[in-house]
Formats: sequence, structure tokens, C-alpha cells
Amino acid sequence: MKKILIVFLCISSVVLSGCSTLQSLGNYLSEADAANAIREALIIGTNTGTTNLSQKGSFGKDVLLAAILPGEVQKIVQTLYRLGLASELNRFTNTLDNAATDAVIKSGPVFVGGIKRMSIRDAIGIVKGGNTSATDYLRRTVGDSLRRTVTPIMHTALGEYKIVQEWDRLVAPVKMVLGNRAGLNIDLDNILTVMLTNELFKKIEEQEIAIRTNPQARTSASLQRVFGKNWNIIPAK
Repeated sequence: MKKILIVFLCISSVVLSGCSTLQSLGNYLSEADAANAIREALIIGTNTGTTNLSQKGSFGKDVLLAAILPGEVQKIVQTLYRLGLASELNRFTNTLDNAATDAVIKSGPVFVGGIKRMSIRDAIGIVKGGNTSATDYLRRTVGDSLRRTVTPIMHTALGEYKIVQEWDRLVAPVKMVLGNRAGLNIDLDNILTVMLTNELFKKIEEQEIAIRTNPQARTSASLQRVFGKNWNIIPAK
């Protein structure tokens, strides 16, 4: 009887020790796990943003005009209306929206590739940082290179829709009224690239916040494990 009791106690000790080890592993966050979950969250955000922004009409007239006519938008738009060019302005912004959405479709893989290649330092700190820490890191570390890569994509899309020629034709009457002091000679490629990448970053931010705050947005075991706990109160190793 004593031998049976001793064996039972030994087995219980091993089982309890194993459970303790599993619990310990469950409370362990490695840099590799954190980095993989961050990349996954950013890629999901990119894919979601690309899907949303690639729909026709994603870039409204106000957004487009604010991007290409900062500071002078009201003066120029009012002049266009006064000259009876409202329909031409609407046609131009619709065409510009088509070019921008086409550029989004081709830019999505560029963002995903950049995220996969991104070396995420201090990944645990980014996970603990909350809010949009991962997106902020992406914007800070590879944002410029992403914009440089997207610029020729935007240039091609604008060329396919003859946007530059349409713009020159639209503002020709305005130049006669306001002259070039209105800043009508603009670099559409770069301006619209900045607009597009900023809009994608906004979508990535929204998805990151969703993953951090909404369990249903954590669609993989990695996301559930890394973003399903408050690591600020659990020691990470």
C-alpha cells in the first residue's frame, strides 16, 4: 500500500510540475513571438485597407482636392465653379479616384513585402505599447521607402488615365484668372503617393486597434496569444 501511495505521489508531482511548466510557458512572451504577431497584424491591416480603398469611389472629391490643392483649395474650387466648370471638376476627380484605386491595388503587395522584410526591434515593447505602436513603427522605419516604391506605381496609374493632361486642361482657365500664384503647377505623382500611403496607414492603424481591443479580430492562434493578454502585468522574458 505504501509503495502504491509513493507511486501516486510521484505521478501527481510530475503532473503538477508539467501543469506549472505549461502555465509558465503561457505567460512567456518572446521577441520572436511578438515580432511574428506584429507582422501578421500589419499584413492583415494592409490587406483590409487595400480591399477597402480599391473600391471605386473610395477617394471622395473633398479628399482628393484637399490633397492636391492644400491651402488654396477653396479659392481654386470657387473659381472653377464661377467659370462654369463644375461638371469638368467632377469628371476630373472621378477619373483621379479611378487612378488612385488602381494604384492601391498594385501598392498592396509592396506594403506586404515591406512588412515581411521589416526587422522589428524591441518587439515586446511594441506589443506592450498598445494603441497604434506597431503601425507607428512601420511608418517610422519603412514609410519613406514604401512611398518611394509606390511613387512609380502612382505615376503609371496617372499616365494610364491621362491625369496630368486632364489637370492642365481643367486649370487652364483658372490660370487666366488667378495666374500661377495659386500654385497650380503641382507634382501629382508625389502628392497623390503621400495621400495614398497615408490612407493605407490609417487603415492599418484601425486594424491594429481592432486586434488589440476586439477578440474577434484576432483570427489566428498567434494573434490570440500575443494580443489576448496584458503583458504589462505579466513578466516577459
